[in-house]
Amino acid sequence: MVARQVQATDPNVLEDLATVRLGTAFFRRALNLVPDDQFRSPTLLPGWTRSHLVAHVGYNARAIARLVNWAATGEENPMYSSPQARGEEIDQGASLRPQALRSLCEHAAIDLDVRWRDLPDANWGATVVTAQGRHVPVSETLWMRSREVWLHAVDLDVGAHMSEIPESVLTRLLTDVVTMWEKRDQIGDLALCVDTGSEPLRFGDVSGASTVVSGRLSSIVEWATGRTRDPAQAALTWGSGGSPQAAPRWL
Repeated sequence: MVARQVQATDPNVLEDLATVRLGTAFFRRALNLVPDDQFRSPTLLPGWTRSHLVAHVGYNARAIARLVNWAATGEENPMYSSPQARGEEIDQGASLRPQALRSLCEHAAIDLDVRWRDLPDANWGATVVTAQGRHVPVSETLWMRSREVWLHAVDLDVGAHMSEIPESVLTRLLTDVVTMWEKRDQIGDLALCVDTGSEPLRFGDVSGASTVVSGRLSSIVEWATGRTRDPAQAALTWGSGGSPQAAPRWL
């Protein structure tokens, strides 16, 4: 039997599809390191156990699959009926046994990947609506899912590190974070200076900010996304007279 091929031809779509597939494998490896008797242990996300996090990742794949189905059929199919329904789904999922949660994550990820694979090339520009109400082309679902799997692999707190995430993903994450801060007018007199090994990557007014956070890309993303437990212990420097502080809220 001849294997079915991805229908998309846009190089950006194909690149993002490859990235999300790598991220899914990264999350799968991290999940495999979680013993069944530690699913009730905490994660890096306050208030969530590993059961909550795994349930969220599984149901997120199903929610994004609904958007892909929307793009494929033209029939409106929102991610969730309401924010409350999303929260209730995660809480109920967290009560499942570990093997059921593992199966949920695996099967939902496979189903989503198949839907992406089979989406006709002409449909990748179709507009769908995210849970936050944003109108985006369905191609954006690739990045939406990438953020989930790459970050939440680290959140499981079983040894996956931010430094293992590809630089391209980290840069895009940091851009998303800073964009959200700017939209909420939260960035204030804060600026970021990322050590890339060559020309530094800067966000904000580095010369005029009251606090300039400097460090490696992975360390800054870890801090900016709220994954740093103690900013004073982070591998960061706080220039322009600034002192260690928590990052503004991202999501």
